Amino acid sequence: MFPDLTRDDVFTLETKRLWLRWPRGGDVAAIRRIASRAEVADMTAAIPHPYPVDGAENFVLAARAANAEGREMALAITLKTTREAIGLVSASIEDGGAEIGFVLAPAHWGKGYATETAHAVIDAVFALTHFGELSTNVRLENAASGRVLEKCGFSDVGLVEMDLPERGGRVSCRRYRLTRLAWGALRNRRIPAMTQQPAGAPGAGGGSAAFSAWA
Repeated sequence: MFPDLTRDDVFTLETKRLWLRWPRGGDVAAIRRIASRAEVADMTAAIPHPYPVDGAENFVLAARAANAEGREMALAITLKTTREAIGLVSASIEDGGAEIGFVLAPAHWGKGYATETAHAVIDAVFALTHFGELSTNVRLENAASGRVLEKCGFSDVGLVEMDLPERGGRVSCRRYRLTRLAWGALRNRRIPAMTQQPAGAPGAGGGSAAFSAWA
C-alpha cells in the first residue's frame, strides 16, 4: 500500500518543469484529447480506440479512488508554465512490487518530459514505500518508451507474451525492471524530486488500469 502522504489530493511532486498531481475534473477534456489519439492508445495495454465518450470521466474517478485507498499513485502530468495536463503517470501495486506507466500527449513527445516524470515518480516510490523494485511492460513497437526506461536505469529482462484484448489478443512486450539498489547507484545522491505542496499551491488539486504499467 502507498502511505497516507500520497492518499491526500494535495499530494504533489515537483520537477524542474512539471507539477505531478492528482487528476481532477478539470483535466477531463485534456485526458480525452490524449487518450483518444490512436498513436497513444496503441502503445498501451487497455486504452480502447475509439475512446468512449465517458472514458476520461471514469478514469478520473477511478484514479482518485485508487489514490485515496493507497492502491495506486496516479498523477496528472502538468506544465508549470500553463498548468495544462499533458499526460498521466502511475505507480501501482502488482505482485508484491510496483509497476510504473506513463503516457504523454504527442505534441509533447521528444522534449524530455517522460524522463523528468519518471525520475520524480521513481524517487517517490523508493522513498515512500518498502518496494524493492519497479517494473513495467512495453510493446515492441514502443522503442521511445524503452529508451526512457533505460535512461532511468531499468534493465530489459526479456520478452513476455500478454493477452491484451484492446490490442487484438496476444501481444509481445519487453519486460523492464529497476531495483532499489540500481536506482540508488544511478541517482548518485541526487536531491529527491518530491515535495508535498500545501493546499492552494500551483500543483495542488482536485491511474486507472488503462494506464498502469505502460510507457
